[in-house]
Amino acid sequence: MVGVLNKPAPCSSKASPTKGEGLIQRIRQVLAGVADPEIPVVSVVDLCIVREVTPERVCITPTYTGCPATQVIERDIRAALDAAGYREVAIETVLSPPWTTDWISEAGKAKLKAYGIAPPLPAGQRAVECPQCGSARTEEVSRFGSTPCKAQWRCRDCLEPFDLFKCH
Repeated sequence: MVGVLNKPAPCSSKASPTKGEGLIQRIRQVLAGVADPEIPVVSVVDLCIVREVTPERVCITPTYTGCPATQVIERDIRAALDAAGYREVAIETVLSPPWTTDWISEAGKAKLKAYGIAPPLPAGQRAVECPQCGSARTEEVSRFGSTPCKAQWRCRDCLEPFDLFKCH
C-alpha cells in the first residue's frame, strides 16, 4: 500500500505515552536489526527509511521513488517482523513527503563514515571530507558511484577512492 504521511521529521519524534509504547519500542528494536541491502553497516532505522511505527503498521519511505532496493527492504522488514512474532503488523510505503538525507540519524552518519562512505554534507558545506584520513583535499571522480545514491570521490592526500552519499 502506498500513501501520504504528513510528518516532516519521521525519525526524530518520540512515541507518545500510551499503552502501546512498549510494543512500539519492541517493534523498533526489531527494525533496528534490519540492514540496508546496499549499505549493510546501517539499518533501515539509521537511514530513517522507517517513518512511523504503530502497533498496527510500519510506514517506510524509499530513499528515492525508483530505488531498486525498496522491494528487498520491504521483504527484509516483513521477515524480521514475522520472525519476532509481529505477523499482524502491516507495512505501508509512503512516498510523500519524499525521503531526504537530512533524516539520516547521527549514528547512521557515523556508521557510514566508519564504513568508508562519506556521509551527506550538511546544508551549506562544500568540502567533502575523506572518510579514510579526514582530509578535505578531495575531488569528485564521477557523479555515479557503486549505487545510484552515491557518487565516486578520491582523496588527494591519501589517494584512496571513496563513495559520497548524495544529498537529496
